[in-house]
Amino acid sequence: MTGLSLIAAVTIGAVIGVAGRMLTARCRTVPVWLPPAAGVAAAVLATVLTRMAGVGDPGPTLVEFVLQVLFAVAGVTAVALTAERPGAPAPGKIR
Repeated sequence: MTGLSLIAAVTIGAVIGVAGRMLTARCRTVPVWLPPAAGVAAAVLATVLTRMAGVGDPGPTLVEFVLQVLFAVAGVTAVALTAERPGAPAPGKIR
């Protein structure tokens, strides 16, 4: 993994994470740091898997970029869907 690939992964993951946080701010209670962290982790995972598969040249490629975006969106979506809704009873509690 090159430094440029890592910088691209962190940037893509952070941007998608912040956008996901802004979209879910009113309907879900998610810590501010969690969607960007999930986006960055997923984008870095995509970079690692791309490098392990041997796809493309050294440095960022279109395939790597697309996988970073898809993984980051999937990671942020998973975080948003598993977050608690305000006013909903916590699991295991009876009203």
